[in-house]
Amino acid sequence: MERDGDGGARAARRDAAVRAAVEQGLLGPAAPLAGLLDVVGIRESAAALRAAFDAVVAPGTPVLHAFAVKAAPLVPVLRLLAGEGLGAEVAGPGELALARAAGVPPRRTVLDSPAKTPQELREALALGVAVNADNPQELDRIDALVGSAGSRSPLGIRVNPQIGAGSIEALSTATATSKFGVALRDEGAREWVVRAFLDRPWLTRLHTHTGSQGVPLSLMAEGVAAAYALAEEINERAGRRQVDTLDIGGGLPVNFASEETAPTYAAYARRLRAAVPGLFDGRYGLVTEFGRSLLAKHGTVVARVEYAKSAGGRPIAVTHAGVQVATRTVYAPGAWPLRIAAYDAGGRPKGGPDVVQDVAGPACFAGDLLAAGRALPLLEQGDYAAALDTGAYYFAHHYAYNSLARPGVYGFAPDGEGGVAFAVVREPQPVEAIVAEAGGAHADALTSGLAPRAARPSRDRRPGR
Repeated sequence: MERDGDGGARAARRDAAVRAAVEQGLLGPAAPLAGLLDVVGIRESAAALRAAFDAVVAPGTPVLHAFAVKAAPLVPVLRLLAGEGLGAEVAGPGELALARAAGVPPRRTVLDSPAKTPQELREALALGVAVNADNPQELDRIDALVGSAGSRSPLGIRVNPQIGAGSIEALSTATATSKFGVALRDEGAREWVVRAFLDRPWLTRLHTHTGSQGVPLSLMAEGVAAAYALAEEINERAGRRQVDTLDIGGGLPVNFASEETAPTYAAYARRLRAAVPGLFDGRYGLVTEFGRSLLAKHGTVVARVEYAKSAGGRPIAVTHAGVQVATRTVYAPGAWPLRIAAYDAGGRPKGGPDVVQDVAGPACFAGDLLAAGRALPLLEQGDYAAALDTGAYYFAHHYAYNSLARPGVYGFAPDGEGGVAFAVVREPQPVEAIVAEAGGAHADALTSGLAPRAARPSRDRRPGR
């Protein structure tokens, strides 16, 4: 549950985990980079999400919290969340395969993607996975598949209420020109959606998602209200409760500035109930698709300081964490700043006066900085720099610049004896795997693997010409 003081408890668990990781050899000269996941914190976030919506929905309302797999596409994470009562929201065959490998049942899985192939749709419908059609052409494909084979899948349409953007344009999905869903304010679009439902009794869901980081709660609530109003219109014109479930997406922003969890799921749920009270009176089932907010605060990327140097009078800590694990932060530091914590060579929080310094990554370009001009205790060779709040969209989304290896990821929890126990979530990537991914098995493909093209007779080579 989200309570005052949780940030302090989370920080204490993190400090203990960093020290234990160094002591147990998960971090060190031969393992200079690792991702750490706080299992206790993840469980608490899942419980807070369930409790927040349980407090506002009518008793007996079906609610599915489907974790957005893109936030942390790691099978053990998906299984942990499934054990906490969450399903999976997937966007493509890879994420669907991960959810299935984690044991998430198809009935607790939702497929959302703006570019579903016919094969993806066939697989989802055969499994009974819920599908939200993104556009009229996709709905045509579903028409043919439902007509030929039938399906147990709950089916719906994704709509874009076109209500505007938050502070990060790239993560705002309800703008006038967003690529997602049917744009409701375009000429004729709303009537098309209503007619699509009236013509297809098997369409029973509406889906919307306003965006994520940088989107205020007021805008998120406005998007949900727009979808609810459309569901009411469809049901009124159908003369029955055809739309029985609203998928309201996820997108709760994360506070990257401090340990505080803000906004909370409880605050968002209360805001939704105030803005759209009819959504919670028991007539509609609910689906949510939270991702970043469930994991971000419970992950830490820890990197060893390989060298400490200076340039122009500014200290620079050269670490093993940069663009390959923090791509958004490196390329858009203004939108994605990360807090950095300093630890000494033994993994203990480092003291001393703050010194303005840069924390650099290993990639071969000048902008590969995890933090620039940051005031921290001076990082020295052999120390560790920890990028905080990186449990989502960081170490699980590798960018293979300079063929840098993916780090190992480890879950941690108290061992019951005052220490910290670790479990491997993902092994560190060996160099051999990098070579294999780079076509190592096909080294001769371009030098001797291309058969010469056989001579072809000219079209004009006919008798008499």
